[in-house]
Amino acid sequence: MWRETRIRLDMDSQAGTPVTADFSSSPPKRTKIVLLGDQSVGKTSLITRFMYDTFDNTYQATIGIDFLSKTMYLDDRTVRLQLWDTAGQERFRSLIPSYIRDSSVAIVVFDITNRQSFLSTTKWIEDVRSERGNDVIIVLVGNKADLSDKRQVTLEEATAKSTTMGIMFMETSAKAGHNVKSLFKKIAMSLPGMEKEGTADPNTKIDVTTQPTGEVPEASQCAC
Repeated sequence: MWRETRIRLDMDSQAGTPVTADFSSSPPKRTKIVLLGDQSVGKTSLITRFMYDTFDNTYQATIGIDFLSKTMYLDDRTVRLQLWDTAGQERFRSLIPSYIRDSSVAIVVFDITNRQSFLSTTKWIEDVRSERGNDVIIVLVGNKADLSDKRQVTLEEATAKSTTMGIMFMETSAKAGHNVKSLFKKIAMSLPGMEKEGTADPNTKIDVTTQPTGEVPEASQCAC
């Protein structure tokens, strides 16, 4: 499935404004981002929030693989992201390595209200390392931050795990829109060759733990 959205993202803004651009002479480099994690952690909802700034309360499991594309216009660069949404069910697990193999970024998602999904991230991260070694940016994402009263994984615990494994970490809420665009902006800024000067090290750790600007709205239990 191919869909493309082009937006302008100012580094100080969470909003995106549709723009028109001509890529005939110098198209932006494509960056493949694969989202991994157990079923119902909110991978599809994160992509939907980022792509369309919407949230669907109706849960429908991803079957196999879904592919979307988005071009981001930052302050000083243009980045074309290819977002690969993978199924979390065990029966689709054998498909995952082939999609990890040529990825530049792996976003490993867990549900902060589901401890088992957090424990499973170790295996997901190991799968990424097995296929890509250190030639990949890995981001650990704790989703459903709007359900903090049902939290089973502390912020400190997830931060410690990301530090131990040498990867990035951020908490998000696809339902509330909390930190979703910040997540992808930070990823775009950390890509190799995207810095103003020099070349970025793909293993460089960047602090993407963004403090909320206010209370995250309370939400019902969902794949958000």
